[in-house]
Amino acid sequence: MAALRTELELARADKENAVQQAVAHASLEIAQLQATATALREALEQAGIERETAVQQALAASRDEILQLKDTAASLRELLELKQVEQETAVQQTNAASAGEIAQLKAAASALRDQLELALMEKEAALQAERQATQSEIIQLRDTIQVLRAQLEVR
Repeated sequence: MAALRTELELARADKENAVQQAVAHASLEIAQLQATATALREALEQAGIERETAVQQALAASRDEILQLKDTAASLRELLELKQVEQETAVQQTNAASAGEIAQLKAAASALRDQLELALMEKEAALQAERQATQSEIIQLRDTIQVLRAQLEVR
């Protein structure tokens, strides 16, 4: 009888020890998941900041380039007007040459504007894709956390 009691107490102690180890393991795993979620959240925030900085820099560079192109076009117009005042014959020759040059500059400005718009659309598409990927990853992490919680609750 005493041997059975001792054996029963040992079995209870082993069972309690196993439960305590499982609880400790689960607590450690939860802490690790929380740390992972925090690290992922911080990385996501940093990526958002970096993307926003890149967009702002691209916009600033684009604005500067547009202003330079406008200044260039204005300078060319002023030069054309000075040539007109100096000599009508030179003006006609200059007009022919300048008209081609202006058309090229307008075409170049238009092409640059198109390139800029395309670059902005590509950046926006990349940002959108990154947001979708990040959102998908968050959903997967949440699903994983739910599955792990369910598994812990079953234990």
